[in-house]
Amino acid sequence: MIIRKEYIDYIIKFKDMALIKVITGIRRCGKSTLFMQYIDYLKNNGVSDNHIIFINFEDLKYEELNNYKALYDYIAEKITDNNTYYILLDEIQNVENYEKAVDSLLVKGNCDIYITGSNAYMLSGELATLLSGRYIEIKMLPLSFKEYASHYKNDNNSCEDLFNKYINTSSLPYSTYFNEDTMLTNYLEDIYNSIIVKDISRRIEKIDIPLLNRIVKFMFDSIGSILSINNIANKLTSSGYKVDNKTVGKYINALTDSMLFYKVERYNVKGKHILSSLEKYYAADIGIRNIKIGRKFEDLGHIIENIVFLELLRRKYEVYVGMLNDGEVDFTVFKNGNIEYYQVTLSLMDKNVMERETKSLKNIHDNYPKYILSLDKIGTNINDDGIIHLNLIDWLLK
Repeated sequence: MIIRKEYIDYIIKFKDMALIKVITGIRRCGKSTLFMQYIDYLKNNGVSDNHIIFINFEDLKYEELNNYKALYDYIAEKITDNNTYYILLDEIQNVENYEKAVDSLLVKGNCDIYITGSNAYMLSGELATLLSGRYIEIKMLPLSFKEYASHYKNDNNSCEDLFNKYINTSSLPYSTYFNEDTMLTNYLEDIYNSIIVKDISRRIEKIDIPLLNRIVKFMFDSIGSILSINNIANKLTSSGYKVDNKTVGKYINALTDSMLFYKVERYNVKGKHILSSLEKYYAADIGIRNIKIGRKFEDLGHIIENIVFLELLRRKYEVYVGMLNDGEVDFTVFKNGNIEYYQVTLSLMDKNVMERETKSLKNIHDNYPKYILSLDKIGTNINDDGIIHLNLIDWLLK
């Protein structure tokens, strides 16, 4: 079992606070395992078994609790004293009107509540209204490269070999247990189908699954590229799928709500404002992308860009695509009032590539850090313009 220490430590910060801890993330990114690890932490710190209530709503054992009143009654019966009860509810979106049960438990005063879900829209509408200001969202991602490498620390693999394995298999935790490509492919296909059936089809009436699959493949094939709904609709129409912008937009929203994709807005670096259209999309897991559109060597630049994007999210940056009058910065990121700029490229050994990748960064006239990440085997290198060149793998491991 890979210990998700950063997430455990983050949850512990909010332990016993009167806030509902909401852990969201794509299916099979490790939310249930995180609960198991947190339960171990609670027990190791003196919490008795009868003060820990764990329910996984994908287990048929708890099917009768898929109603908020039944759920509330079940838990309320187990609360027999005034000591703190730790309530962990996994995949709670399967419970109709679950927010009512959660709200009623919260007001008891001795319930420390943790919930997980695989849909971003579980935090919209009723829950956000009913529990406004009383929950904290913890966005969980699949394994970072550092976590992934820790699983193989005793195998005498080089960091470069592990990184190659990382981008050619999957970052979903359980994928590390498959030694055969066929087994891994079947596993990832099952996850993808679960997302389509459980997270999207149940939400959209009269869904066109073949059309949705075409949109998924188009988006996977376009990671790191500016996309518009109109462009996608036109491409699909020219391929024989007559579809309107409204349908494409609805399907894309469902795909991002299921966390199969992440949308990244553009930020005007000079004007310091967010632009309202033409976003980029990145995949939650390169492994699922590989099984849907295949592995393409020419896509390696976009793949490592995708890896950097996910890592910036893990490090709790607010991430945008940086736009300039005559160029683009792959990522303009914000945290604690500070800004950082990142360019991502395979290599800077070619003079023309060096000029292209540094041009936009040179045109940003402020004193915030500017980085270029590449696969070049170098140490930290700072050029005359103060641009910091780092090896991507070293950056991921640190």
